[in-house]
Amino acid sequence: MTGDVFDPEQLSRCISCGFCLPACPTYAMTGDEASSPRGRITLMRALQDGSLPPDDATLAEQSSFCLGCRACEPVCPAGVEYGSLLEQWRVHQWRGWRRPPVARALMLLVEQRWLLRLSGLLRRAARGRATTSTPAAPAPAAPAAVPGAATPGGRGAQLMLGCVERGLFPAVSRAAHALAPELAVPTAQGCCGALHAHNGDLAGGERLAERLGEDLPGTIVTTSGGCAAHLASVLGADRVRELSTWLAGRPTGTELRVDGRRARVALQDSCHLRNGLGVFAEPRALLRQVADYVELPSAATCCGAAGTYSLLRPKESRRILDAKLDEIEAAGVDLVVTVNPGCLRQLRTGLRRRRSAVRAVHLAELLARVQSPTPPA
Repeated sequence: MTGDVFDPEQLSRCISCGFCLPACPTYAMTGDEASSPRGRITLMRALQDGSLPPDDATLAEQSSFCLGCRACEPVCPAGVEYGSLLEQWRVHQWRGWRRPPVARALMLLVEQRWLLRLSGLLRRAARGRATTSTPAAPAPAAPAAVPGAATPGGRGAQLMLGCVERGLFPAVSRAAHALAPELAVPTAQGCCGALHAHNGDLAGGERLAERLGEDLPGTIVTTSGGCAAHLASVLGADRVRELSTWLAGRPTGTELRVDGRRARVALQDSCHLRNGLGVFAEPRALLRQVADYVELPSAATCCGAAGTYSLLRPKESRRILDAKLDEIEAAGVDLVVTVNPGCLRQLRTGLRRRRSAVRAVHLAELLARVQSPTPPA
């Protein structure tokens, strides 16, 4: 028996009911039971009890093929924490040099705090202290609180600068800070550890999250749904707020217009934000205030980015993305909005490849645009 790979209590929750099957993107792609959450949990149990050897090819394939989107969790009547089980599985499957080289390289890269800081400075990511004249935002444990309430322990709130976002999309943090100038933005902050946790290094992911919690005392506000979910799992949900929940209830400015009419916008959910933290209403409410909101039929399903998935499994990632792009273009929208840098990169790359008229933009950028007297080009 292997016996020590998974938390036995978590593994025992699955009742094999099949409610997860329609929610799983890889099962929809293949129709193969092994590529569903139920099938993968069967494989996990076989690994745990020794029915399958640790080096079994199906174990290796399915632990990698899964997107880790956690769409199975909200529909599971037994409350299976599938995302946690997948992370435990990858700790076993990708231990040592079995971890994909691309993932190893990225994990090493984001651990270099000096490099992240340099990237932010060169790319002009947000920086600066909190605006003292602006009152602190509401406490994270009370979403309905009136803006201006103090954060836990009287400590201020601070904007997290994501690793990927700092280098690729620095305008996102600048927009977020313009929308919430009460947030301090320390530039020396490191990685949150989500990349490690999702790629077989749970201990490293927890270590980095805890250190970021020390770097950013009080409430952490993030523009990344995946980072929010990971930080909440380590530091507690009361310490972490995704940007749309921080801005909820505030005036959003003027409406966004395109060609003399109110813009039509759609939203692509962050899988971990929606499925892990249950946040999906807040960004929609903000968008409806400034544009005509169009709900995509598959808004709640993965776009194929899935952290490092688009780099580790580009063929499958693109197949998922292509179906998503077809839907976006058929909806007749001007913009598709994301709340996660990985999703932004995925959609922006795909739309540009198609020479589509639809543009992908982060929620922070869109809201900052309508508050600016001179909208950016």
